[in-house]
Amino acid sequence: MFKSIKEFNVLNKRVLIRCDFNVPLDNKGNILDDFRIKESLPTIKYLIGNRAKVILISHLGDPQGKVVPILKLDKVGEKLGDLLNTLILKGDDCIGPAVESNTQDLEGGEVLLLENLRFHKEEEMGDMEFAKKLSWLGDIYINDAFSSCHRAHASITGVPEYLPSFAGFLLLKEIENLNKILKNPQKPMVVIIGGKKIETKSEFINKISETADFVLISGLIKKEIMEKKIELLHPEKIIGPIDSLDALDIDQKAIEMFQEKILQAKTIVWNGPFGKFEQEQYSKGTTAIANAIVESKAFSVIGGGETIEFLTKKSMIEKFSHISTGGGAMLAYLSEEKMPGLKVLENF
Repeated sequence: MFKSIKEFNVLNKRVLIRCDFNVPLDNKGNILDDFRIKESLPTIKYLIGNRAKVILISHLGDPQGKVVPILKLDKVGEKLGDLLNTLILKGDDCIGPAVESNTQDLEGGEVLLLENLRFHKEEEMGDMEFAKKLSWLGDIYINDAFSSCHRAHASITGVPEYLPSFAGFLLLKEIENLNKILKNPQKPMVVIIGGKKIETKSEFINKISETADFVLISGLIKKEIMEKKIELLHPEKIIGPIDSLDALDIDQKAIEMFQEKILQAKTIVWNGPFGKFEQEQYSKGTTAIANAIVESKAFSVIGGGETIEFLTKKSMIEKFSHISTGGGAMLAYLSEEKMPGLKVLENF
């Protein structure tokens, strides 16, 4: 297990936290869902309470190395300030002498949010010189961005090369809950994979079907498997709709087939909605799946931005055992891939 920040005296230390504030926005830059911001609060509150100088870094969207005004973190700072009921100071950049000076001027218990990491192309390149400049902003580093740990980006894998590094409370919570799936899950175990893009999910389906009793898939994924002649290791465990594979919602026959498996389950993993759920008339299948999971009273782990968006809209988010902040990262962890952001923390 990784070292927790509780093992370090943070009083008056500059603590650089890699958060995940990559939240969905509307076309005016307003935050549509603050789930990821709320999930970051326990670590930040702990550091404020222990009089650390708190410096927050994150990416938002995909600005491709350029400054994109709508992707600035100002609205995130405002939302954080509301949630913490405290003033959040805001930096104009995430590296440079002015930012370094701002970090030195902080008092214990103050919070400084820096600007979008991806305004610098070096972040996604995993550039070590950029990582070194980030490391000058803190005395210690905390990774609390589980959802980015499958990426070898500078703020994830580079900074720990220069600073003592710890896991934040959110990252530890994610791993604890996902390990319940990997290590002796209660059976029967049902895995539900919606959406499309079988390329990113076939490895996960193969890996998880070794443990799962059934893997329920969307019509689009089933269609891709058939069209691309993808060989799955346990085809007898894979269940998808029987017809109308590219329909905008799953039909009653598929709903009943899925419900039967879900209601028997003791452990459930769900990633990805079924159908064009954004439009109410096509959300019946996804709603039926969500309700069946709740009714099953199984240990349930849910991940993926669209799934969380759907459950938030339906005010159902509290009804599941664990909502993961990571979609791709959750699938990578459950596929037992080596995740670079976690690997680098093992050295401490």
